Amino acid sequence: MSRRLAVALAVLVLVVVGLSAALVVTNLRISGRPDLSSSQVNAISSKQAGTAVSRLQSQPPAAVPVYRAVEAAFVVVQSNGGAAGTGELGSGVIVDKKGDILTALHVVRGATTIEVSFADGSTSAATVTSSDVSHDIAVLKPSTLPAEVLPAALGNAPQVGDEVFAVGNPLDLVASLSAGVVSGLDRTFTPADGPSLSGMIQFDAAVNPGSSGGPLLNAKGQVIGIVTGLANSAGNDEFAGIGFAVPISTAGGAVGAPNK
Repeated sequence: MSRRLAVALAVLVLVVVGLSAALVVTNLRISGRPDLSSSQVNAISSKQAGTAVSRLQSQPPAAVPVYRAVEAAFVVVQSNGGAAGTGELGSGVIVDKKGDILTALHVVRGATTIEVSFADGSTSAATVTSSDVSHDIAVLKPSTLPAEVLPAALGNAPQVGDEVFAVGNPLDLVASLSAGVVSGLDRTFTPADGPSLSGMIQFDAAVNPGSSGGPLLNAKGQVIGIVTGLANSAGNDEFAGIGFAVPISTAGGAVGAPNK
């Protein structure tokens, strides 16, 4: 059980116990029935509190609805023939009914072919229709859309300490979810193979090669950023606890989305 859930349960128990005891006493006074002993009142209150706690515990963890909210909009991006002459696996997310996909520009930079795979299992060739080099953002247009286009919802700017969730293909593990918090805002990040990126969201949800281009989500399952990189003082591509994402208010501008 997470610390947050444990605290919520404790508060709920105290509230339910207090309310139950008050209701029992009030009902007895109204009905004129003989007063119950304190142990009987506590037993009734404890039973009601236990029922409330059981119902809360049966609810799915917060991350479950977050993942479900974006699952249909998540896209696997495979580029081939890039600058290095090899393919690169990345992530993306559908952001409008036209099927436009936001991803990180470095995932598809210089690619001769791009293939996208949708949540329903269908695949399509795709092309870059626009890009924002200063923020490492690209917009992909698939030649064939899935049977049903379900774009992700876009969220507002986060605050430091907000819960966040990253969805991507880290180390080729497709459609993986990781969780963390917003660690900082308006950060500057300099990737190994590109210019410095400013105005970034810093977060500590785990990301690795293959996560680039994937959505960063808030607790409502709304996209608040596009993952673009990770900081690692060791000079390799393995996660060291710090990831960066372009705010959706910036990234979404490439497809005409309004500022959030």
